[in-house]
Amino acid sequence: MALIVHKYGGTSMGSVERIQNVAKRVAKWMRAGHQVVVVPSAMSGETNRLLGLARDINPEANPRELDQIASTGEQVSSGLLALALLREGVDAVSYAGWQVTVHTDSSFTKARIKSIDDKKILADLDAGRAVVVTGFQGVDPEGNITTLGRGGSDTSAVAMAAALKADECLIYTDVDGVYTTDPRVCEDARRLDKITFEEMLEMASLGSKVLQIRSVEFAGKYKVKTRVLSSLTDPLMPLDVEMKSGTLITFEEDSTMEAAVISGIAFARDEAKITVLGVPDRPGIAYQILGPIADANIDVDMIIQNQSYEGKTDFTFTVPRADYQKALDLLKNSVQAHIEAKEITGDAKVSKVSVVGVGMRSHVGIASKMFRTLSEEGINILMISTSEIKISVVIDEKYMELAVRALHKAFELDQK
Repeated sequence: MALIVHKYGGTSMGSVERIQNVAKRVAKWMRAGHQVVVVPSAMSGETNRLLGLARDINPEANPRELDQIASTGEQVSSGLLALALLREGVDAVSYAGWQVTVHTDSSFTKARIKSIDDKKILADLDAGRAVVVTGFQGVDPEGNITTLGRGGSDTSAVAMAAALKADECLIYTDVDGVYTTDPRVCEDARRLDKITFEEMLEMASLGSKVLQIRSVEFAGKYKVKTRVLSSLTDPLMPLDVEMKSGTLITFEEDSTMEAAVISGIAFARDEAKITVLGVPDRPGIAYQILGPIADANIDVDMIIQNQSYEGKTDFTFTVPRADYQKALDLLKNSVQAHIEAKEITGDAKVSKVSVVGVGMRSHVGIASKMFRTLSEEGINILMISTSEIKISVVIDEKYMELAVRALHKAFELDQK
């Protein structure tokens, strides 16, 4: 008998029929003798609907009240799932995050989990019940309901698995695992049987939308065995088949992973590049440029500073495309004159493509192969960034899909 945490996303909970299928799946695990805790998301589209109502009422809605409103989506889906389980003949009980308790800080709309009280859950599990706990939410030290931000149910599930010392955390979604790249871009994309936390963290941070990045960080930190698999399969499929399906995210590297060299190609479409030209090459200049950007709550990704020439240098960085104009205006209006920069230019039509793999640690020539492949396709590289297990390049967005397909083929990711 194992203690398993199931997490179901909004698509998996998107209708009465799908909730009933989730109940059938959970009941199957329970009848096989396993203890199950279920962390569901709100029904598909519900959180957007609720937040839309809030902003129709007041465009300057208070974050505390937004959390009060948004948290109800998960409470509804949890209650409905508990009712569906009871109809399946499974003793079940649902809890909101503040009832368990999931303790968080007070950062409304983007709270972070501090701890989870597991006594009530463990008592119910010992009594043979399926326990349904709302994802995405918790309670702060003052008793206010908080939410964890987009994708927070993934983080809730992994945190729950860590607190309960679960044998495995199963993330059920509308895809059947983690792929070498997005199958919608490259038809030869292949589902991975296994991937390391490090690789998954890089993939998530570089644009892969399969798992929310905070959940991967949590899983890696607490060594929570995590599996991504589909909820759209037959809920009554044999348990031994389901237990081996999807993609296992593991903290153990093995020889087959090393042999693969590259595990996947990640990409981010909506990038923008800003260059500050002719700035004085003096200590603190990077902070003078990026400090105001950070104060404006704009994320900076890749950064390059050129070699100084006659006391001047150029400074280039990328930001999300949605923040491009805001960042450009801020630099031109508040920073350029202060730092005596010659000019500020930008390009809002770039994308980032990355190759990821733990095998890079023990293999040479990955970068040259990547650059040669792009060169043969006539794709110019605008920026380069590397880490121990990834190489990222910024290119013109019109070449992004071509680059992904070419690199996927060059690194033979279509072959097992």
